[in-house]
Amino acid sequence: MGEDKPAALVTGSSRGIGRSAVLALAGAGYDVIVNHSASPEAARATAEAAEKLGASAMVLQCDVTDDGAVREMVRAAEARFGRLDVLINNAGTTGATPPEDLEGMAGEEWDRIFAVNVRGLFQAARACAPLLRKSKGCIVNSASIAGLRPGPQPLAYAASKAAVINLTRTLAGALAPEVRVNAVAPGWVEGEWMQDALGENYQRLFQRRASHTPLRRCATAEDVAETMMSLITGNRFVTGQVIVVDGGYSSTT
Repeated sequence: MGEDKPAALVTGSSRGIGRSAVLALAGAGYDVIVNHSASPEAARATAEAAEKLGASAMVLQCDVTDDGAVREMVRAAEARFGRLDVLINNAGTTGATPPEDLEGMAGEEWDRIFAVNVRGLFQAARACAPLLRKSKGCIVNSASIAGLRPGPQPLAYAASKAAVINLTRTLAGALAPEVRVNAVAPGWVEGEWMQDALGENYQRLFQRRASHTPLRRCATAEDVAETMMSLITGNRFVTGQVIVVDGGYSSTT
């Protein structure tokens, strides 16, 4: 730990893509802040795994929809590490209402999804902006292929990810030239998120999806984290871009 070692904050990083991003950052020489909203044990396990890779890690509980809590989280991170070089906005949520069920889309569900996926992302970026400007750092946002093309995903989730894509491009202009802002847009990613969404159909549908994907498999959380890292440690002249991580599926179907 020290001000000469870069530090990264990953929201929603107790499991899945967020956890993989934390471990990739730790392996690349970053100290890490593991954020969670309600998964303390999983978050602590992620931090311990990062420490085994040589990182100093801290766990901070924070609901990104709470602007005051977000600002306090960033203050705590600065107090611990003295700097911030990377923000990965990964915290997200979804619903269960299919896109064709317009009457079933409750306002409360819509507002909750947008509060986490869009307002929470903005609040984290705003709170981190002064430190990122100082370090000439970068932001990587978790979008989704659902934000780029119609599909079977819940309507509010897809709309929120479209908003994330627009916000990525807007923030890239607003925070330039000091801070680069990009996003990744994964397709189907193996793991708990999709298992919860697909239930007993998970294996069958993933196998079918893989058979229609040029690279003949679906993405893993590690695939997404690898793309995030390429935007963090390389691509120094790239900002305002959305990188699709789906093995070519959306380009060929």
